Amino acid sequence: MKKYKVGVIGATGIVGQRFVTLLNKHPWFELALLAASPRSAGKTYQEAAASRWAMSEPMPESAKDMIIMDALAAKEKIAGSVDFVFCAVDMPKDEIRALEESYAKLECPVISNNSAHRFTPDVPMIIPEINPEHAEIIPFFRKRIGSKRGFVAVKSNCSLQSYVPAIHPLMGYGVNRVLTCTYQAISGAGKTFERWPEMIDNVIPYIGGEEEKSEKEPLKIWGKIENGQIVPADSPAFTAQCLRVPVSDGHMAAVFVEFENKPAIEEIKERWASYRGRPQELGLPSTPKQFLHYFEEDDYPQTKLHRDLEGGMAISIGRLREDTQYDIKFVCLSHNTLRGAAGGGVLLAELLCAEGYMD
Repeated sequence: MKKYKVGVIGATGIVGQRFVTLLNKHPWFELALLAASPRSAGKTYQEAAASRWAMSEPMPESAKDMIIMDALAAKEKIAGSVDFVFCAVDMPKDEIRALEESYAKLECPVISNNSAHRFTPDVPMIIPEINPEHAEIIPFFRKRIGSKRGFVAVKSNCSLQSYVPAIHPLMGYGVNRVLTCTYQAISGAGKTFERWPEMIDNVIPYIGGEEEKSEKEPLKIWGKIENGQIVPADSPAFTAQCLRVPVSDGHMAAVFVEFENKPAIEEIKERWASYRGRPQELGLPSTPKQFLHYFEEDDYPQTKLHRDLEGGMAISIGRLREDTQYDIKFVCLSHNTLRGAAGGGVLLAELLCAEGYMD
């Protein structure tokens, strides 16, 4: 595999920091530049981000002295200096859409952690183990904007990274309805306990826009490409409730599922244990060897114990049992800034490189 030069746009935020740490010594990707808002532009990465550094590992030495570029004013120079960029900016959605599409028109592919393009019909929203075939929409996007190489691909919301992977291997049984309650870490809001002391010993039963994303995005992931657009699936019917909890990292979900053809408990466990996706077939650098891990212990998975499973890229599942209202219920967990954000973005980029979309 060739070495790709990459940039991170929005490098000073928590997800941007995750990208920087994950790209340090990546076997395929070389971090070539960092970009952010005008207030950070011109500073070294250490000057701009050291006081806000939220990662447990130290800032990579190779990034400390990089001069941050202005993501808007220097976009032509940025696009011409790298093979593609990761984008994790904090801007209004219409501005993000314009920014990402402008990079694509400059023939620079964009792997986005942002929500702005998730429902653009010709932009793929991919969980690599679940719907890698949605990358086939990319030529239609290129034709629409008049690019030969540029495109935008997005990863889905971090809140559904635990329960959609757990449901996906069971879709063959006819999933009719899903109820999910998510318990989401403060890093999902770009916060640490030092910057958000109000969250200590507290739960907030509302996260703006999160429930709508949790209910709608799975249907695009399970949708089909028709006439140059991704048409969302009609089912299953989702309802979600999302709570912010006093946890640094890791989103947990309690999930209730109703089927057309209810499988046995042991059948479900076997489906989870045997499931493999395209990243496992390709042996991508960031892919977990075992995508879905089921735990028999009554009190597993636990956020602190299991969020970092397989480098934070695996999904942990437990407490599978029959339910009195739905058919089954279970609990699942994913690391929201690794699998759910930057790690999922890096894995998506690896997939698109392996499949030839970055050439």
